Amino acid sequence: MRIITQHTLGGPEVLTIEERPTPHPLPTEALVRVEAIGLNPLEPRLREGEFPLLGAPPFILGWDVSGVVEQTASWRFAPGDEVFGMPLFPRAANAYAEYVAVPAAQLVRKPASLSHVEAAALPIVGLTAWQGLVDIGRVTAGDRVLVHAGGGGVGHVAIQIARARGAHVITTASASKREFVESLGAHEVIDYTTDDFAERVHDVDVVLDTLGGDTVERSLAVLRPGGHLVTMVADEDLELAARFEAAGMRFSGIAVDPDPDALRQLVDLVEKGQLLVHVHETFPFDRIADAHRLLEAGHVQGKLVLTV
Repeated sequence: MRIITQHTLGGPEVLTIEERPTPHPLPTEALVRVEAIGLNPLEPRLREGEFPLLGAPPFILGWDVSGVVEQTASWRFAPGDEVFGMPLFPRAANAYAEYVAVPAAQLVRKPASLSHVEAAALPIVGLTAWQGLVDIGRVTAGDRVLVHAGGGGVGHVAIQIARARGAHVITTASASKREFVESLGAHEVIDYTTDDFAERVHDVDVVLDTLGGDTVERSLAVLRPGGHLVTMVADEDLELAARFEAAGMRFSGIAVDPDPDALRQLVDLVEKGQLLVHVHETFPFDRIADAHRLLEAGHVQGKLVLTV
C-alpha cells in the first residue's frame, strides 16, 4: 500500500509517498480500505515539529478516516461495511495511508446520507464541537452561545450543534463568510475585522474558543455571571483559568477523544438534516503537499479532505 510519511521535520515538501506492507488487524481491530482522509490544522504543526505528539520522524500523520472494512476479527463489523471515525487520537493512527488497522470500537457505520469525503471531514471537528458544547458546556434550549471563528472546521459544526439544541447562536467571522455562517443557523454574526466582539456581545452562557491568544481573555467580558468558557487552545493556562474562576466564571479546556457514542449523535443530526459538513476542497493523495499549503494559509471555509 501507499503511505504519506516524513523523515524530517519541516514544510510541506518533507511529505513523501512511499510503499509499505499492508497492516494486519489484531483481534478487536478492523482493517479499513481508506477512501478519504480529513485534514486538520494540527497536522501541519506536527509536521513542522511544533508539538512532539508523535515523537521524532519518521511518522505518518492523520486521524480522520472514512472507508470500507476489508478484514476484521471483531464482531462489530463485517467485510464490506462502510465506516468512519478518528481512531487512536492522540496516538498515531497512521491515517495518511491507503489502509489502516485500528480498534473497531472507535469506528461507527457511515450513513448513506454522508459521502466518504463528508464522513472523513466530520470526526475531529464534530467531536470537538460536541464535547465542548454538549459534554462540557451543557448547552440547552434558550442558552446564548458564542462560537469563535464560525467559518472554520470546528466553528461551522459548532454553530449547527448549538442551533440544534435550541440555543441563540452568535459567531465571529469575516465579512466573506457571513452568508455561509448565517446559512448554518447563526443568529448574529460579528465581523472580527471591523468590530470588537467584546463590545458587541453580552450575557453569554457558553463561549467556544478555537483561537486562543487575547480572544480567550477578552471573552471574559461577554459571559454572564456563572458563564462558561470552553477552549480547545488555552486549556493549560492555569493563570487564565484562575482569573475566570475569580470572576465567578467557569473555564474548561477540551482535548478531543474518539468517542463513538458522540459520533453516532452527530450522525443522528446529519440524518435529521440538522448538520451539514462543508468541504472547502478535496485533493488527490499525491497532492498532499498542496493540501497542507492551503491548510496553513488559513481562511479555509469548513474542511479540506484528501481522497484515496
